Amino acid sequence: MTLLADLILVVHALFVAFVVSGLLLTLAGGILRWGWIRNGWFRGIHLVCIGVVVLQSWFGMFCPLTSWEHELRLAAGEQGYELGFIAGWLRRLMFFEAPPWVFTLTYTLFGALVLATWIWLPPRFRRGKNW
Repeated sequence: MTLLADLILVVHALFVAFVVSGLLLTLAGGILRWGWIRNGWFRGIHLVCIGVVVLQSWFGMFCPLTSWEHELRLAAGEQGYELGFIAGWLRRLMFFEAPPWVFTLTYTLFGALVLATWIWLPPRFRRGKNW
């Protein structure tokens, strides 16, 4: 159970890294004129990912990955989040204490910025190969 919980934590960290780096790369690519940042699949998946996070925060829902990981840790007999080195490091990097409204505001502003890149740097959807 603990190994599965650690795996979910790693997937969660990769999801967060994709959302954050996707926006940073899109902005950098707009400035540096990288053509690949207009890929419709990349941009669409990126928008859906942050959109899900924003909607979850608006409706006061917990992230299913966080909930699943927590339940697996409890099932493994762990108290709270007693983790191994890597899992503990990832958790400290990704989670911190703040009032819920701070997260909702942050996710909403981040999502609005992602949406703004669709106006500034509209993605291109082509038939066939889109890379």
